[in-house]
Parts: sequence; C-alpha cells; structure tokens
Amino acid sequence: MRNGERRGRTSRAAGIALGIALAVAGGLSLATSAGAQASTEVPLLQLDGVVDPFVADYLQGAIERAADDGAPAVMIEIDTPGGLISSERQITQAVLASPIPVIGYVAPQGARAASAGAFVLLSCPVAAMAPGTNVGAATPVGLDGAVGSDKAVNDAAASIRSLAETYGRDPDVAESFVRDAASITAEEALDQGMIDVIAPSETQLLADLDGMRVDLASGANTTLDTTDWTLRDEPMGGFVSFLHGLLDPNLAFVFFWLGLILIVIELIVPGHIFSGTVGTILLVLAVISFGVLPVRLIGVLLLIAAAISFFVEMSAPGLGIWGALGLVFLVLGAWFLYDRAGGVEVSPIVIGGVAVAVAGFFGLALSKLVAIRHMPPPQGPEAIVGQEGVALGGIDPDGIVRVNAEEWRAVAPGTRIAKGAKVRVTRLDGLVLTVEPIHDEHAPAATSEGKGNPA
Repeated sequence: MRNGERRGRTSRAAGIALGIALAVAGGLSLATSAGAQASTEVPLLQLDGVVDPFVADYLQGAIERAADDGAPAVMIEIDTPGGLISSERQITQAVLASPIPVIGYVAPQGARAASAGAFVLLSCPVAAMAPGTNVGAATPVGLDGAVGSDKAVNDAAASIRSLAETYGRDPDVAESFVRDAASITAEEALDQGMIDVIAPSETQLLADLDGMRVDLASGANTTLDTTDWTLRDEPMGGFVSFLHGLLDPNLAFVFFWLGLILIVIELIVPGHIFSGTVGTILLVLAVISFGVLPVRLIGVLLLIAAAISFFVEMSAPGLGIWGALGLVFLVLGAWFLYDRAGGVEVSPIVIGGVAVAVAGFFGLALSKLVAIRHMPPPQGPEAIVGQEGVALGGIDPDGIVRVNAEEWRAVAPGTRIAKGAKVRVTRLDGLVLTVEPIHDEHAPAATSEGKGNPA
C-alpha cells in the first residue's frame, strides 16, 4: 500500500514536471516566434532637411533602439543640404558604433547628400542611392562665405577619408568632396566605388541587398537575408519634428522680417504686448536658425542694413531713397544669406513675397507716422491743465465751465466766479476741474456812484 502511494505520488510529480516543461517550452517557442517576427522589421528613418541637434538625437536614439530590439538592420533615407559639423559627428559615431548594419539611402529621385549628408552616407556600411541623386560638396564654409581655414578643411578631409577607408571605398574620391567641393551623381558614385547599389525604391533596394556580405566598422561581418524584411516607418516625435521644421532657410528669413514688423507695430502703437512678444520670439527663432544653417556674413550684414534703412526712412521721411535702399538690401541679403553651393537658399518666390509685404508695411506705417505728426496737439485730460475757458454759470463753489469746446464740472475753492467769467484750469481730479478766475489787468476801473462828467 505504501509502495502504491509512493508510485502514485511519483507519477503525479512527473506529470506536474512534464506540464511545467511543456509550458516553458511553449512559452519559449512563442517568444522565439515573436522575436523572429520582430527581427524582420527594419526601422526606416528620415534624414530630411538641415542636419541639426534635433535630427541627430532622433537618429542616434532610433539606431540604438533598433539594436536593442533585435532588428536585422536600420535604413536611413537621406535628403539634406548639410548642417552642423557637431550634429554630423554625432550621427556618424552612432552609425559606426551600431552592432547591426545601417543602410544609408539617398532618396527619392532629386535628393542629395550634400556636405554633412555626404559624411553620413559614407559612414554607413551599406551605401545606396536612387537614380537622379547626388552626393558631395562637403567643403567647410565660413561665415564670410569663403572656404574655411586650412585647419577646418584638413580636419574634414581626414575625417571623410577615414570613413571611406573603413569600408574599403576610394578615399581620394571622398577627399575631393571636401577639398574640391566635388559632387557626383549616383552613377558616378557607383562606378567609383563610393556606393554599393543604385535602386529606384526601398523595396527594390532590399531585394538587391539580399545575400550581400556586409563588414561593420567594429570588424564584425554579416550576410544580409532580406527575403522577409519589411520596412517600418519610425518618424520623429511631433514636437521634435516641429522644432526641426523651424530650422528651414525660408522660414528663418520670413521669421526675421515678420518679427521685425511686429516689433515696429509695438513701437508705433504702444500697448500691444502680444505683437511685441511674438515679434521678439520670431526674431530669436530666426537668429537660432541662422546659427544652425550655413549662413554667410555678407547676407546677414545686408539684412541688417535693410532694417536700418527702413527705420531711417520712418524716422526722417523724405523722397523714399532710404526705403528704396532698404528693398535693395533686403533682396541682396536674401540672395547671399546662405551658402548656395550646398543647396541651401531662400526661394525666389519667398524673396519676392517678403519684399512686397515689407515694402507695403513700411509704406503704410510711414504714411501713418506722417499723419500723426500733422495732427493737432492731444486734447485729452493730461493736456487740460493750464487751458483757459469760460464759466457757463455761477461757480460757488462748483458749477459748469467750457474748456476747449467741451463742458466740464468745475470747482473753485475759496472764491466765487460769476457767469461768463474767464477761468483757468489749475488741476484735474478724475473728471472734475479745479479752476481760478482770470483777472483782466487792462480793464478800465469802475466809476464812483453819484459822480458824473462836468457839464
């Protein structure tokens, strides 16, 4: 009996253990299946617009998350005119440190990987371009619009050579991007060994990459199996995307003039706190954008000269010469504001629209200022003290007086003023005037009663 119980207990324990084992195995199978499913998703990131701290943080974080989530690779779609060197370095360091392949893809057709974008593309272990795109023009440019110092150029040249050599690409071609501001097409890049594939779409690119052996910057290597890969868009967050969108060459130019106009409105018609505050914010945003975008000193100086010219015209209106000069400086400043060789510029449509708007505003503001200057002196309460009037009735001690064609309640402490007498305003308390009689020193003296002229 005791042996039977022992065998029963053993059987039950074995059954429980088997059930637990099956449950664990099933869980592991599900986890493995889920992991395998997740591993076929490739995050698709966007490097669109200026290379700034917002897009650098976004790309770095997305690459690190993809590696942590077990993604097989990351794809960065590139279309940029360039941007900050510090932000470019942050992105390239994240790409080089990635334990999974990062696919750099210049797309769509008509896109470019200029300046900082060229560095980002060459830092990727897999580099691809769509037809009709270009890469290069990575020469550092100073604020004066000229090529940067020898130190800056040499540093950039060494950096881009190092990126090219990491993946066995031609370092001389890469260096020409910096030293000669060379820019090449997708076909030329493929012929010269700077990229791996030309593909018209992301889907075709994945198909072309299937079976490719990829060497990572760390020295590790892998063979791509893209058969089941699917792209998953991973955009910026809403607020970060909004901030990144503000760093646009056209918006920066518009913000500069719109902010200036709102501040002028505050100066002309004091008390509009909203316009002054918004104008200041827009000017600050414009200055921040100028600090990130590849601006040229000559363009900034021309914009300042335009603003000064308009202010001079407003303060001393004449033949409109200063206003005309302001428009000329505005257009030239917009044209030379950015390094156009890198593809950053103010649209001619935006230049024309802003020029018309600014000319119209300052012309209207000027006409209003001229009209204000020809208006009679203010007749408000602050200007009533010292004015003269007449008593409409006896004032003892209060009554009604007419001053500047308006009737006022008046008091005359310590004295009585007859109807029709002239008075002078000495004080204003709310809507009550304090007045005093005006004595005419040239009036003839009164004659004594009972005396007449001699016969």
